[in-house]
Amino acid sequence: MTSTPAPTVDMGLCVEKMEKVAFILKTTAHPTRIAIVQLLAAQESLSVSDISERLNVEQSLLSHYLSGMKLKGILSSTRDGKNIWRWSKPW
Repeated sequence: MTSTPAPTVDMGLCVEKMEKVAFILKTTAHPTRIAIVQLLAAQESLSVSDISERLNVEQSLLSHYLSGMKLKGILSSTRDGKNIWRWSKPW
């Protein structure tokens, strides 16, 4: 018994874009990470302290989430003295 491949429908969808969106969704699939992206979409940049206060999340956990999202290219950051300012990258 052989299996037949599922039919494909060309709807003008770019496979590369869909893969990128899926990667972003997997990376941000947690309520706190979604809240981070939502905050940064509404505000150009925020410090880790600002995000921590607004979301009522410990800075250590928040820093862990932010650094992971930065490593995966979801966020970028700049340093200003002791503060690290982060903002969302345009997709």
